[in-house]
Amino acid sequence: MTSEYRGATSAVSAEAGATPGSGALVAFLFDDGLDLVGDPVASDAGFVADARRAFADDAVRAAVAAPAGADGPARLALHTGSAKGWPPREAVRILAGRALEHARSFGLAEVFFALAGPDGARFAPAAAEGAAIGSYRFTRYRQKPGKPPPAVRLLVGAEALAEAAEAVETARGLAVEVNRARDLINEPAEAVVPETLAQEARDIAAATGLEAEVWDDGRLRSEGYPGLISVGQGSDRPPRMIVLRHRPDAPRGDGAHLALVGKGITFDTGGISLKPPKGMWTMKGDMSGAAAVLRAMSAVARNGLPVTVTGIVAAAENYPGPSATRPGDIFVARNGKSVMVDNTDAEGRLVLTDALARAGEEGATDIVDIATLTGACVRALGTGVAGVMGNDPDLIRGVIAAGAVHGEALWELPLVEEYREQLRTDSADLKNIGSINAGTITAALFLEEFVPKGARWAHLDIAGPFLVERPWKYFEKGGTGFGVRTLYQTAADFAAQGGQPEAPTAAASRR
Repeated sequence: MTSEYRGATSAVSAEAGATPGSGALVAFLFDDGLDLVGDPVASDAGFVADARRAFADDAVRAAVAAPAGADGPARLALHTGSAKGWPPREAVRILAGRALEHARSFGLAEVFFALAGPDGARFAPAAAEGAAIGSYRFTRYRQKPGKPPPAVRLLVGAEALAEAAEAVETARGLAVEVNRARDLINEPAEAVVPETLAQEARDIAAATGLEAEVWDDGRLRSEGYPGLISVGQGSDRPPRMIVLRHRPDAPRGDGAHLALVGKGITFDTGGISLKPPKGMWTMKGDMSGAAAVLRAMSAVARNGLPVTVTGIVAAAENYPGPSATRPGDIFVARNGKSVMVDNTDAEGRLVLTDALARAGEEGATDIVDIATLTGACVRALGTGVAGVMGNDPDLIRGVIAAGAVHGEALWELPLVEEYREQLRTDSADLKNIGSINAGTITAALFLEEFVPKGARWAHLDIAGPFLVERPWKYFEKGGTGFGVRTLYQTAADFAAQGGQPEAPTAAASRR
């Protein structure tokens, strides 16, 4: 994969006093409790007044549009009330994505967001995020990829420009990382194999100054990482364990060390316990957790977060080859516990046993793992919400709060101790799957058996929102990059609070 094939992202900037001309769209965002627009320029005063009157209607119309004049821009007014009840910041992201789509539809080259109101500057980063993520299209395999996305210019008050410009640049950079994760998820499985993820990590390290280390098949065997070997041995594309290290000169927190751990199954057939064919193509995205970790680590390094962070990816293909693990096979995990593989389609938790062990060996005090782990989570929470579980309430609350800053919704599920009995078997210490009920919880309980002693731990099950099959919010169909922003914000809060991420900082809340 090379950069020339990657989906484009709109250029985004914050400005004061620019005058839109023909070939541009000016978008006005309204909210009943906020003044985002401020005093409109005189030529738009009547349009804005008409928009306000339309939005006063109980139905809250989605949009009011006016075409471009001979010498002037097209205009579009949008109301947060049309964004299905999302909080204002996420509603602004959604409306920004809609404005980009409107501009694309009419072939307009620039989109200006009128954000000169007293609340406009602090919502400019959300508009930047929504526009940049909404501008993305994966076009590598299209004969006619289409025009580049419109450029985005956020018009804020002159007094707020310096602060807004910095925050917008950070937001746009994070959106680019989300889109790069989507590149990996959207590629067909033949283009992204375990070594591809390893090379992506090396490229990120070269670009950002992170330290990269990769365990190949031989080293995994010689050093004893049996979960990856068990899952990957059915494929002729061998597994990899990937580590990225961010080691700032003066890290905050007394020995605080955050590990971000991602499941990287580059294609999941189910192995010998073969999946049904319908929808199996989506399993090219079973490495979405790994993609989120890689790109979150890139954002951590690019923004120079003053905290020790390690990214760990367990990458393998789960294939039913002649050497594949069979149901009933047993291996001894790195922490000494024996595992009977009752179902080879419960493979993500097996590779994560190695990644969690590695997190302990790296010295992590806090671990957040992210995985497309269970269909049960989709049945419980749908496709818009990820599940989160763990052994420390403060860390769980911190991760949920970090996701909320960027509109990534997570819901805590309980770790029901009683259900741990479902993992017991006469043949080994544990089996890798429970009963037909509470599959998300029993999967997390299995992972907890391999969390290093003394480490705080949170587990994110993103099987619902990792990929969408129709447009959603500001995402086109395909991979969403869910988790990149949550993981980055968790690390940012971890740094700001000296290793105690319990809630987003005031600065983070403004983003």
